[in-house]
Amino acid sequence: MADPKGFLNTRQREVPARRPVPIRLMDWKEVYEAGDRETLVRQAGRCMDCGIPFCHQGCPLGNLIPEWNDLTWRGDDKDAIDRLHATNNFPEFTGRLCPAPCESSCVLSINQPAVTIKQVEVSIIDKAFDEGWVTPLIPERLSGKTVAVVGSGPAGLAAAQQLTRAGHTVAVYERDEKIGGLLRYGIPDFKMEKIHIDRRLEQMEAEGTRFRPGVNIGTDISWEDLRKRYDAVVVATGAMVPRDLPIPGRDLNGVHFAMDYLAQSNRAVDGQDVPNQIHAQGKHVVILGGGDTGADCIGTAHRHQAASVTNLAIGKQPPAERPDSQPWPTFPNLFEVASAHEEGGTREYLVSTVEFLGDKDGNVRAVRVAETEFVDGARVPKAGTEREIPADLVLLALGFTGPEGDIAHSELGVSLTQRGNLNRDAQYATAEPGVFVAGDAGRGQSLIVWAIAEGRAAAAAVDRYLEGETLLPAPVAPTDRGFAV
Repeated sequence: MADPKGFLNTRQREVPARRPVPIRLMDWKEVYEAGDRETLVRQAGRCMDCGIPFCHQGCPLGNLIPEWNDLTWRGDDKDAIDRLHATNNFPEFTGRLCPAPCESSCVLSINQPAVTIKQVEVSIIDKAFDEGWVTPLIPERLSGKTVAVVGSGPAGLAAAQQLTRAGHTVAVYERDEKIGGLLRYGIPDFKMEKIHIDRRLEQMEAEGTRFRPGVNIGTDISWEDLRKRYDAVVVATGAMVPRDLPIPGRDLNGVHFAMDYLAQSNRAVDGQDVPNQIHAQGKHVVILGGGDTGADCIGTAHRHQAASVTNLAIGKQPPAERPDSQPWPTFPNLFEVASAHEEGGTREYLVSTVEFLGDKDGNVRAVRVAETEFVDGARVPKAGTEREIPADLVLLALGFTGPEGDIAHSELGVSLTQRGNLNRDAQYATAEPGVFVAGDAGRGQSLIVWAIAEGRAAAAAVDRYLEGETLLPAPVAPTDRGFAV
């Protein structure tokens, strides 16, 4: 354990300060200032000798949290990164992007603020990269077997790294021009700068993983040809079909899916030419959806110098504290103030969008909304409460419904579950021999930590399929509903 009296001597959470809003809105750099070592050690020392570390239950990866908290407190940073990497291929991603269900499960959080697990995690990996401790793990032998991984998000990259280290020849196919999936084109740089992707890809290339960006499987290469070329195929294409809002005025100019807006912005920040970019400068922006994607749009619109930003959610505002219906150690749905929310704009709850209103040229000019009321459990607009909100740009951040269906219904021949995800069994295998599914494509829209966990587990299943046995860890197994148990 860490400091035996740490949780008694330090009772509050301490995390690095966010840069001042006026300063950070002038660039796309990450919002947090550098933390100091003394604070980090003090926070790691709050980790208790709790007997049963429920943070393990809260983390889909089964991260060895008490161990690397203890090692950080003792100043043994090289051992800390080894313990962190033992369960997590990409702590630089999860330490920045994961909502930290481990902290909700922290035993200390029963009556104190939880240990700053996420901050300790990201500090360990950032120091490891700075010190040159993250080196390639090249396999001692090659198996002679080949694997294609389709999709280069966290699930695909985790599967590829594990399989490469097991000695297989792995090629990662990505239809976008650069590797990274939503990590690169969905997450704004103010949440995670892309250097963190690039230096991990350097390690993977040195280990032997081959990357094939700009290749759309099913168009540039048929699924049938891919299966003939490789001994196994891992489908990790994510759940990229956005949820639409088919109401009057949906076809007006200026109404867009949030991910189209974010992807274009990320390409522009990367220095790429983006013709006819969806841009918020000088516009009244209305964002529908109160989740992480909506918050990403808020921060992006502020950096685009929008005239105003309004975020609408159809449901009730979550509570500030854990409700009785979501007891410890479950992951509660709480009201959050992300960095983007600090930067301005208006957040409204219990707002139902009724219609998009346009001008004579076919451009959106306003959003007609009404109060949300609950009728027989359904959320419907309340008659007589309609009003208009000015809008030059409307972004739909309503989540995703599943993977793109042509993958399942074309040459690959994989069926869909009732939820619209790709069908796989408890070993991540489809009904097609040698074809496996990992991440959101099989699970549905979920957290980055689940994607990495599924990528690691699917890699173990593929290795067992190719070799008859495996030494790779398999942290999770899906049920027929796509959720892990």
